[in-house]
Amino acid sequence: MFNTAIKCLTAGVSCLGLAATPALAQGPGAIIYTVVVPAGEFGSAAFLTEILGSLTAAKAFCRATGDSALQVDCLSERLETAAADIPRGTDYDEVRGVLQDTSDRLKRLARQNRDPGRSRVTVSSSTNPAERTSRPLTPVSAAAQAEVNREAVLILQEAATILLRSAQAAQERQEQYAQIAEAIDSNKVLLRS
Repeated sequence: MFNTAIKCLTAGVSCLGLAATPALAQGPGAIIYTVVVPAGEFGSAAFLTEILGSLTAAKAFCRATGDSALQVDCLSERLETAAADIPRGTDYDEVRGVLQDTSDRLKRLARQNRDPGRSRVTVSSSTNPAERTSRPLTPVSAAAQAEVNREAVLILQEAATILLRSAQAAQERQEQYAQIAEAIDSNKVLLRS
């Protein structure tokens, strides 16, 4: 039985190899795969750098909109994008969950305090027009903006706290989760300016 399974697997791989070559040659473009390979410790240092870069870029992207009414939902959208970029079944599943939950809460906060006089807008980067939000952003009303920003700061602090507490339970995660928590927490500056 084991030998039969090996033969089937070998035959299947051979067929896939032959079938994949023409498909790649005819494909619309390059296919990019992200692989997280642990470096003998928790997670991958390269992937951690990518996550930290996404969180830092979120702040810069949202600040560049120049519209304080969009900041909360912009952060929500950027965190949602960062969460979606984390593959399932990796050492970063918990981080993905925290980012997604934080994004959902920020999005809900912005929508509950929507400015009825303004439409939702899709925003693109001033330095790279190809970089744009994946969905239209909801502007917060001017009357509610200060309170919404305070609540958003608390949501970001809670996300950082969750990661820090989780890291205390598992020694191998401490340093990486602390760095991710700090990157999330650094986005508060955007809401206080």
